[in-house]
Amino acid sequence: MTEQSAILAPVVFDGSKWHSDAAVLYGDGAVTGIVPASRLPDSLNAQRLDEGMLVPGFVDLQVNGGGGVLMNDDPSIETIETICRAHSRFGTTALLPTLITDTPERTQQAINAAQTALQRGVPGCLGLHLEGPHLSLARRGAHDADLVRPAGDDDIERLLATAAAINNLLVTMAPEAVTEKQVRALSDAGVKVSLGHSDAGCKTASAMVAAGASLFTHLFNAMSPLGHREPGMVGAALSEPDVFAGLIADGIHVDPTSMGVAIRGKRGPGKMFLVTDAMSTIGSDLTEFTLNGRTVYRSEGRLTLADGTLAGADIDMIASVRVLVEQVGVELGEALRMASLYPARAMGIEASHGRIGEDARADFVHLTDALAVRQVWIGGASVFAAV
Repeated sequence: MTEQSAILAPVVFDGSKWHSDAAVLYGDGAVTGIVPASRLPDSLNAQRLDEGMLVPGFVDLQVNGGGGVLMNDDPSIETIETICRAHSRFGTTALLPTLITDTPERTQQAINAAQTALQRGVPGCLGLHLEGPHLSLARRGAHDADLVRPAGDDDIERLLATAAAINNLLVTMAPEAVTEKQVRALSDAGVKVSLGHSDAGCKTASAMVAAGASLFTHLFNAMSPLGHREPGMVGAALSEPDVFAGLIADGIHVDPTSMGVAIRGKRGPGKMFLVTDAMSTIGSDLTEFTLNGRTVYRSEGRLTLADGTLAGADIDMIASVRVLVEQVGVELGEALRMASLYPARAMGIEASHGRIGEDARADFVHLTDALAVRQVWIGGASVFAAV
């Protein structure tokens, strides 16, 4: 029989509703229920939180680095472990290590590292996100132009083979660089295809959605904008009901006013969800680093190449939640869902992630009323506790 544990909190948010003075029961890495604190047996091993709230662990689908390391520099299991550990202190309990456009050899190294990390059960590693190289040159952003290229049959075969080994595989592609047949083959194999780094029009993007694409990568950034005659990629992301869209909520990549308009205007049931697009600076004191041989400078929350091009983000997940609440005016519960439940739904893993409920993984975050992280659990094990 599995030994049961419990966490008592003044407030528990289960991903859907709020519970006052409640206890979360868990054992063997999974949640077994939520009960009023008054119904908790005295004999049960319980931890009592003196203030704040217990919320679902955050799910980040786009993480390039953290803790001073970057996937593109060294796509190894050690790098994945460092990244996951760095982001856990900010409430992220499941993430996709992300490799941006690189050589086929480096891409294969990242695939091998992610597969090994999953086999070894690295806490926080969910799968892999390959952002590129099949992107639009016109909207490549900080991606190396010499490495950006259309997808060939061998590229699709590699991704299909990867999907057989890595359950949660996300790929960012531009409609200009792939065919509808290729997208359909990937989608049918369980790969989550996200549209991004594209100058395509709304109709072209929507055709890719019909072929199986189900996400859009960092809405507004590196994509054709919403226009009054050509809705562009942004228009497709907001109007296609079944797609999800990632959003970098640092106030730099997207103005808070635009965030609010997009969140209110997104047609459902697909939702907007938070991504950090974080680089190696998170959890470190780095002031600069290299990306594909180019220097990226860190200054006042911005990460830029020498020409001013944004190169990823310098923000963590709980800070993104605070931006939504304090600058955009999003209700706290919805902001938390954007950091947990909605990205889990986007990947089709909401049964196990993004919520606190029976049979979900015991991934929790203890937040103060001021939205600071006090403690984090992954699979019921404490992985971070503030001093």
